[in-house]
Amino acid sequence: MDPHTVWSDVETETTGTVWSCPFDYAEALEFDPQLRRMLDSDPVARIRMPYGEGEAWLVTRYEDVRTVTTDRRFSRSAVKGRDFPRMTPEPIVQSESINLMDPPASSRLRSLVAKSFAPRHVERMRQRTQSVVDLMLDRMAALGSPADLVEHVAAPLPLMTICEVLGIPEDDRPALRAHALTMMNVSAGNREAAVRAKAALRGYFAELSSERRRSPGDDLISTLATARDGAELLDDDELAVMSMVLLITGQDTTTYEIGNIAYTLLTRPDVLGALRARPLALPAAIEELLRFIPFRKGVGIPRIATEDVELGGVLIRAGDVVHVSYLTANRDERKFDRPDELDIGRPTVPHMTFGWGAHHCLGAPLAAMELEVVFATLLDRFPGLRLAGEPSDVRWNTTSIWRHPLALPVAW
Repeated sequence: MDPHTVWSDVETETTGTVWSCPFDYAEALEFDPQLRRMLDSDPVARIRMPYGEGEAWLVTRYEDVRTVTTDRRFSRSAVKGRDFPRMTPEPIVQSESINLMDPPASSRLRSLVAKSFAPRHVERMRQRTQSVVDLMLDRMAALGSPADLVEHVAAPLPLMTICEVLGIPEDDRPALRAHALTMMNVSAGNREAAVRAKAALRGYFAELSSERRRSPGDDLISTLATARDGAELLDDDELAVMSMVLLITGQDTTTYEIGNIAYTLLTRPDVLGALRARPLALPAAIEELLRFIPFRKGVGIPRIATEDVELGGVLIRAGDVVHVSYLTANRDERKFDRPDELDIGRPTVPHMTFGWGAHHCLGAPLAAMELEVVFATLLDRFPGLRLAGEPSDVRWNTTSIWRHPLALPVAW
């Protein structure tokens, strides 16, 4: 069957409506209306997706998402070897990845990686990030108005930051970035290219990891290559795949959220004005922006029910594939008052943009620091910053799992 076929909703005797979920809604940063309907009317729903075998469940409410991501009866590890329903023609995740481990197996890796993102390390990196942002904005200002904020800041900064953490040579970075983008392309004709890109990344990090074992430095790959869990070192496959995961997850969300947050602020002058008047409110405002913005399309890596579980009044059978939507969890009125409003004065409620539970993003503190530095500096240095053109002129990504502006021309 053509993977782009859009099914109509069909009724089954056992599960009710089966929703077609291509997750291709991409109207700027508007919330996907189908996800809204599912959250409101079918919060534990049966879905079909463009790639993979069979159907899956999609869980959309905040508390149900929290249950699936923390309850040991839902296993990431059990996904291994399955052609699970997904968004990309080739699965992004690999079997040795920490993203397919359950506690306690994942705990030793997470504890090792988390040390590099501890508050004292992130604060030390803040000074370096500030210097780089200043340099990038110096160059943008020197070129004059208008300029593309994606080209000058959003694209290069997170890649540079995570590559410095990992100790990746500067000359290697563009090719690694290209491979990562290829892996996340959702086009049906991209499968072979995605397979090659994944193999290329894995080969690169296998070689780099081996080199760091022989001659370790002060980077994160060296730390992981030489760290012991008792008498046990990470094996070569674990180390290579972990390095891949850190590269990809360490740049994507931040790159795209810089563009998304900038677009959101520049199209909401009241919010932008409030932040200019109260710059100390920026960290809390960024958390609200992260909650509000639908930063990606659809879903990520699923879990497998290891036994029958009742969730939201629905019986999920052992062996069923279960996806969660962090996007809808962030818009659940049971958790957030007026969830579809952007309120930078909102009392702090934990959002799920960086995931939840055992697979909450380890690099979230680094991403938050980068966003704070970027927008504090932009607000300070460019008090007249505005879009160069109309919001309708902005071009948006439509080919990958991420939602973000391809370019964001700004003037001052």
